[in-house]
Amino acid sequence: MTTTHRVWPGHPRPLGATHDGRGTNFSVFSSTADSVILCLFDRHGVETRVPLTEVDAHCWHAYLPDVGAGTRYGFRTEGRWAPSEGLWHHPSKLLIDPYARMIDGDVEWDPSCFSYEFDDPDRPQTADSAAAVPKSVVASPWFDWGHDRPPAIPMHKTVVYELHVKGFTALHPDIPPALRGTYAGLAEPVVIDHLLNLGVTAVELQPVHAFLHDHHLVEKGLRNYWGYNTIGFFAPHRGYAAGADPVAEFKHMVKSLHSAGIEVILDVVYNHTAEGNHLGPTLSLRGLDNHEYYRLEEDPRYYRDYTGTGNTLDMRNPHALQLVMDSLRYWVTEMHVDGFRFDLASALARGLHEVDRLGSFFDLIQQDPVVNGVKLIAEPWDIGEGGYQVGNFPPMWSEWNGRYRDTVRDYWRGEPATIAEFAYRFTGSSDLYAGDSSPGSSINFVTAHDGFTMADLVSYNDKHNEANLEGGNDGESHNRSWNCGVEGPTADDAVNELRERQVRNMLTTLLLSQGVPMLLAGDEMGRTQQGNNNVYCQDNELSWVDWSLLEQNAELFDFTAALLRLRRDHPVFRRRRWFTGRSVRGDEVGDIAWYRPDGSVMQDQDWEVGFAKALGVLLNGRSVPDPGPRGERIVDDTFLLLFNAHHGATRWTLPEVADARGFTRVLDTRSHRVRERAVRTPRLVVGPRSVVVLRVER
Repeated sequence: MTTTHRVWPGHPRPLGATHDGRGTNFSVFSSTADSVILCLFDRHGVETRVPLTEVDAHCWHAYLPDVGAGTRYGFRTEGRWAPSEGLWHHPSKLLIDPYARMIDGDVEWDPSCFSYEFDDPDRPQTADSAAAVPKSVVASPWFDWGHDRPPAIPMHKTVVYELHVKGFTALHPDIPPALRGTYAGLAEPVVIDHLLNLGVTAVELQPVHAFLHDHHLVEKGLRNYWGYNTIGFFAPHRGYAAGADPVAEFKHMVKSLHSAGIEVILDVVYNHTAEGNHLGPTLSLRGLDNHEYYRLEEDPRYYRDYTGTGNTLDMRNPHALQLVMDSLRYWVTEMHVDGFRFDLASALARGLHEVDRLGSFFDLIQQDPVVNGVKLIAEPWDIGEGGYQVGNFPPMWSEWNGRYRDTVRDYWRGEPATIAEFAYRFTGSSDLYAGDSSPGSSINFVTAHDGFTMADLVSYNDKHNEANLEGGNDGESHNRSWNCGVEGPTADDAVNELRERQVRNMLTTLLLSQGVPMLLAGDEMGRTQQGNNNVYCQDNELSWVDWSLLEQNAELFDFTAALLRLRRDHPVFRRRRWFTGRSVRGDEVGDIAWYRPDGSVMQDQDWEVGFAKALGVLLNGRSVPDPGPRGERIVDDTFLLLFNAHHGATRWTLPEVADARGFTRVLDTRSHRVRERAVRTPRLVVGPRSVVVLRVER
């Protein structure tokens, strides 16, 4: 249908659809199209086409005074269709606006979504795709933020809680059914109370950018549950909205969490898009400007893939960089989020082939006055050569510390020769994060969305991914897990007691380590995925949080919350600076000291004893480099932690500490109860596979 709308020239900036209360400015970038058409859809799906005749710096634009918020639209391009040259223009393909603030609908996997004929890839597919692809939507910019302010919690005081927006509340009995699994559900007081009672300071949301459900999953009756398949970097995923306006609902969620002092961190996927490789659909960037947005091989028909998903965004290109930086600034300034965790961040750092920590993307973030002021967390690896880059990101970044996860798992399952590396991980991994970094550079975790839950980590030796319908070929096979003697659920009380103790051991290690702890949602109540370590396609009860476990495992929740209170109340567990080993205020010991079970200070050769699995560490509270609100020096308690990963008990002689009048046992992981008891003897038995935390009385 030809246009009946009034069309004014408009402006090339900003890109996307910008509604000002009277009309909407549209602008889209393409340097290779011969022409671009704006397509508007009414509520019946009738399409009106508006040729964009104004072009500035390859931005095609127009202002339509009669178009308001809620209007559904897309773009079409005319130009060369030459896959051998990396050109995929064809007017039959409706394209999602890369800058769309809202996206409505799912892909219906019809042949029209693809640019080529399946039986002849060198011939264009000319069927119109409009009925089969999502539509961009003009979003209203208006929202009453009131007195919303970012909590701005310092990194060393941060406790991250990784959760899935849908899976966290989908089964919550105290949330109205219509709100379960939504942004609104996450804003419910009962959810916020749970987070506050637990003691976390930030939620890290698995991807909320608009994403698609992969064709191969839909064919199997599965879904892309995790959402690492982005199609829109500005739009909150429509499937997580209870109402008609996901933008306003997301803002309400952020505002509610902020009012409780909880930060919002987004897990973002800027390394690739849902368009896949050369056999994938043409949905957005491919049909607009394939050369500018994607990394292409020497044969431009094909895509360079550092992500395992078929394509990689070209972060060497200024227009791809602009897309990502504009998206980041939008989520900070307009959506008020507090930080980002970058999926497969090494892919963003690549120059020609190698990973370059000083690449263009990181240069831009360093100088950006908006983005460099929020929390920046890297997943420091991709699948390409040299992609494992733990410890190599710039100082202003924090990183998921995969070596922390591996070391803690190995230590508690009894692997030999682990105590030296365990000591580094427990104290913030200074061997990995040198230079201008601090313990806050290390995001410590034992479990995350990818892998076993904490309960499964102590219940399964092997993955059980049959429900994924991939013949057991998906998911990590080397999990560093230990089932404590029986695979899966058991009625054996001794095995179950050991499993519960192992969970307490790992939680105690995680939450009292230097660095930033990250908990996986549900671990505080014993959530299980029945041995599935890759629930990326399980949008069902297998992956959702079972809230009935909260009552069944109330003791585990209380134990976890008590650990977080201990961390919150004692800065010695969350120092801003590294331990130095130097003495403080005349103490005979320094800010940290390591002990053998006989009470003597560990020597160099002690770290090399392969069978040793017991060690003690004294954290001197007189040395906390954390100024108070008026700049005064904080003096904290001193703690002695005794770790024993042996299968038998270890007898300890408590060390002599300057000015100490004795010790008080704060917790012992042989029990779920956290209660203080005076220690009345210089010798102590630390039970098999357990931790004892003592406070030094002065």
